[in-house]
Amino acid sequence: MAERLIFHIDVNSAYLSWEAVDRLKHGETVDLRTIPAIVGGDREKRHGVVLAKSIPAKKYGVATGEPIVDALRKCPLLTCVPARHDLYSRYSHAFLDILRRYAPVIEQVSVDEAFADMTGTGLLYGSPTEAAARIKDTIRDELGFTVNVGISSNKLLAKMASDFEKPDRIHTLFPDEIPKKMWPLPVGELFLVGQSARRQLEDLGIHTIGDLAKSDPALIRSHLKKHGETIWNYANGIDNRPVEAEPADAKCYGNETTLPKDVTDMEEAKTILLALCESVAARLRADQVAASCITVKYTDWHFHNQSHQRTLVSPTNVTEEIYQNAVSLLTQLWSSRVPLRLLGVSASRIGNGGMYQYNLFDGEKYEKLGRLDECLDSIRSRYGKGAVKRGRLLTPVSEKEISEKENDKGGPPES
Repeated sequence: MAERLIFHIDVNSAYLSWEAVDRLKHGETVDLRTIPAIVGGDREKRHGVVLAKSIPAKKYGVATGEPIVDALRKCPLLTCVPARHDLYSRYSHAFLDILRRYAPVIEQVSVDEAFADMTGTGLLYGSPTEAAARIKDTIRDELGFTVNVGISSNKLLAKMASDFEKPDRIHTLFPDEIPKKMWPLPVGELFLVGQSARRQLEDLGIHTIGDLAKSDPALIRSHLKKHGETIWNYANGIDNRPVEAEPADAKCYGNETTLPKDVTDMEEAKTILLALCESVAARLRADQVAASCITVKYTDWHFHNQSHQRTLVSPTNVTEEIYQNAVSLLTQLWSSRVPLRLLGVSASRIGNGGMYQYNLFDGEKYEKLGRLDECLDSIRSRYGKGAVKRGRLLTPVSEKEISEKENDKGGPPES
């Protein structure tokens, strides 16, 4: 059996690169990538932050996620352009289409990055670096922007490799390269080690990824619970996750919202989740379908993205069941309680339902919840979405903002 070969392909400064390419196509003479420039947003709607920056802007200390006003203090001549998410979606799809030409299996991670399982493709494309070069150069030549490609035998190491020197680079990080290439790095650079975990590790005298790899896993788990076990494995290059992809046309009912203020309270997060789940479930019922997989995602105030999913015993379109699973997923995922900026829920593996195997509720309760949903759908269909609300939603959750973020194809909407 061939050894696994995994690529992680990451677009360099995606939003800014796509803006630059599109503007050059439409007659602009200055390439945003060559000057201090950022892609920002609407300051009045709390989107006044740096979403992407050029390398010249980075030299002034401009950082992704910081307020635009702070970036302008660092670089008064900074060029700021508003975000155009429709444009980025088109470039994202074109980027993924090229990856599908080369890789048997593609797993989209976000709008600008994906894993590719290249196992067994050596006879087609040559060595791993030769294959990576073909993919990288095809994207640059056909679409006009650059990517980094990380190469390894698992997803974690491939992702770590793609984050090495940028832009337009290919890096390998195979297990025998870990001591030299990964262990000397600060522990905060390990995937899934956020600021809270980094501080706890440094308090334990762990400052590099190598320190973490050589530490007692029981000690790490005692301080960081299940998350500690995961990052200890990652520090040692252990990651058995497969590259998973649904068909390109697989339907997914998703909904997400950028929060008007940072959320740090679980009860507030649950209220927002309920509004999202109600919207997703209503659309499933409207199409007379049910979902077998529920995914929760969030973006924290450092613009780190996390997601977690669960396969259900039986397909469902019942709001309460989707919600209870979403709450369980968020509870597992949001362990450090870092402030949240975005929450999202999606339902995938869509089917027509069928026999339900009672697992979360007993039969009578499940049927009652189904009838309640039907009743709410009927009232809203006749009198409008705001005609009736669940008591738990009588809080300042913007239904307009949530509804504007809905999507029903290709995974959770891009942020």
